[in-house]
Amino acid sequence: MDRGLLDLMIIRIPGLKPVERGELCKKLCGEDDLIRLSDRDLEVLTGRPLKGFGGMDAVRFSAERDAANAVKRGIQWVSLVSASYPPLLREIYDPPALLFYRGALPDGDKPMVSVVGTRKPRGPALKAAFDISRSLGVQGISVVSGLALGIDAMAHRGNLEGGAGTYAILGSGADEIYPSSNRLLARKILEGGGAIFSEYPPGTKPQKWHFPARNRIISAMSRGTLIAEAPAKSGALITARLALEQGRDLWVASAGLEAEGTARLVEDGAKIISSASDILQEWGLEEKKESRNEAGSAGRALADSLARRLVIR
Repeated sequence: MDRGLLDLMIIRIPGLKPVERGELCKKLCGEDDLIRLSDRDLEVLTGRPLKGFGGMDAVRFSAERDAANAVKRGIQWVSLVSASYPPLLREIYDPPALLFYRGALPDGDKPMVSVVGTRKPRGPALKAAFDISRSLGVQGISVVSGLALGIDAMAHRGNLEGGAGTYAILGSGADEIYPSSNRLLARKILEGGGAIFSEYPPGTKPQKWHFPARNRIISAMSRGTLIAEAPAKSGALITARLALEQGRDLWVASAGLEAEGTARLVEDGAKIISSASDILQEWGLEEKKESRNEAGSAGRALADSLARRLVIR
């Protein structure tokens, strides 16, 4: 459905919450509908006063700039009301009204697993994130993560090694790879048939408050979330809480149980897993047997990834 600049304009209205943007997307059918709304109309629709709204002319200007930047940088977008929008993400209370992305949208009929954890993991948890994500890839199951250092990056690498398209959710624009040291990994994600997603317009720089918000997307896009390792104040614990609120499965990796946050999740009832087989069994999926050549290739990739990490540190 061609909605012109409507959805781009909606996300540029200042002061709106994600759920309010989503409601506007559902209620409005075209740009003219939005342009005709006054400040008072918007306040009636949202049920509260809006601050910093400079009128629809300014909103349209920003939307046109976003559209031009997106085309220039190879970024597409998908609206909450589009049939192509990730179906599980649509189910949550506050889905993004618009998702910007580079790459290919995931198949909504195939289950995915979110794998997240600390940026400074212990070796066993780092290996577990890679191995489980690689094994999921062999089974044709994609991994969703946040492209951060540590667990996130290793999960993406493992899933790519397993042959699946992996999906990264950013706390910046889809063209603003953060951290910059993961630009090569981002390129490999796109080359491997995955995608880089963001709810923020092109050119948006990473901001501290963007990352807790993007965690709801990471957990919501998947049927289940694996916490590989999380210390007491890890952002991965936010993702774990969101996964439970969204009705998703939640697991912790046995290799990450030494961390305080991970151990606390187990005390609260999260299931412990040690391999992708545990996930497949819980979901009632038949496991494809892996050839020796595939296993050997995975081992070499893990060694290379760990070596690079040690050099960086």
